[in-house]
Amino acid sequence: MRSWPVGTPFQQACWRAAVSIPPGQTRTYAWLAKKAGSSAAMRAAGQAMKRNPWPLVIPCHRVVGMNNVGGFSGSNNPASRLVKMKRWLLAREV
Repeated sequence: MRSWPVGTPFQQACWRAAVSIPPGQTRTYAWLAKKAGSSAAMRAAGQAMKRNPWPLVIPCHRVVGMNNVGGFSGSNNPASRLVKMKRWLLAREV
């Protein structure tokens, strides 16, 4: 059994940074990119979260856009079921 998911070094750095976000708190994709070593790579950080193979272990729902909870699986519509799911998960962590 492997100890960490397979991914690029940047993806793995993003996943490790996401794990460091305390339950019930959020951080932006900009924060995630900076923590992973490339402050200009916000879109790549988003793609790393999209490719997260362990969403319950690596809490990608704690990473949000600059202005809202959107950005989850490519959806920025606040009424989308994916954004609602992200809000639901965050609410259960507090």
